[in-house]
Order: sequence, then C-alpha cells, then structure tokens
Amino acid sequence: MELFDASISNLEHGLKYGSLKNKTIAQNIANVDTPNYKAKDVSFKKLLSEENQKQIRAYKTDFRHFDFVIKPSTHVVYSYENYQYRHNGNGVDMDQEMADLAKNTIYYNALIDRINGKFSSLNTVIKGGK
Repeated sequence: MELFDASISNLEHGLKYGSLKNKTIAQNIANVDTPNYKAKDVSFKKLLSEENQKQIRAYKTDFRHFDFVIKPSTHVVYSYENYQYRHNGNGVDMDQEMADLAKNTIYYNALIDRINGKFSSLNTVIKGGK
C-alpha cells in the first residue's frame, strides 16, 4: 500500500524533469562564449517517443512466442550538433535559452504549487479539518 496517491509520485517525476532541464539550460548559458560548444536540451517528447519504440523483454513460455528485448536508454539530454549560432562554432542562442529558462521556471513553480497543495490537504486531514 502506498502512503500517498500516484499524483504525488507523478509530480515528483515532473520536478526531476524540470530540475534536469534547468541544469541543462544553465550549462548552455554558462558556455555561451565557449568555442565549438553545442547547445543541449532535455525533451520529454523525444524521450517518450524513444521509449515507445523500444521492445519489451518478457519471459517466453512457449517457443512460438516472439522475442522481446529492451535496449537501455543512454541519452536523456540531447545535443544540437549541426546548429551553429556564432562564428566560433558555438551553438547557444542566448535569447532562446533565457526564454526556455523562463518557461521552465513557470512549469517548475506550478508543480511546486501543486505539490504544496497536496501536502496542505494532507495536513488538514491529519489535523482533523482544523
């Protein structure tokens, strides 16, 4: 039996994604003047599509069953290798990074608000509605 419902776990996964995205954006901003640095990104849609294309590993109970195999994912952070924004080979667009940072901050803060609401509700229940 889980202590909390699945929504808190989903919010936790969302916070992990937002945190990784924030770290990636910060890394891009820190390397804005580094020659030949390629911008990186974290994309949930890309990760989801890769996971959906993987095969499932299962125990075969009959020789006529198909083989299932899961290949472990090695990439969560994607790099834009063919993109060059500056003459020195750097692929960081500072305006785009700042816009992405603002968007991710709003996303992250919305999740924090939602999880605070969940814990506030639990606190109210524990105190007996007082």
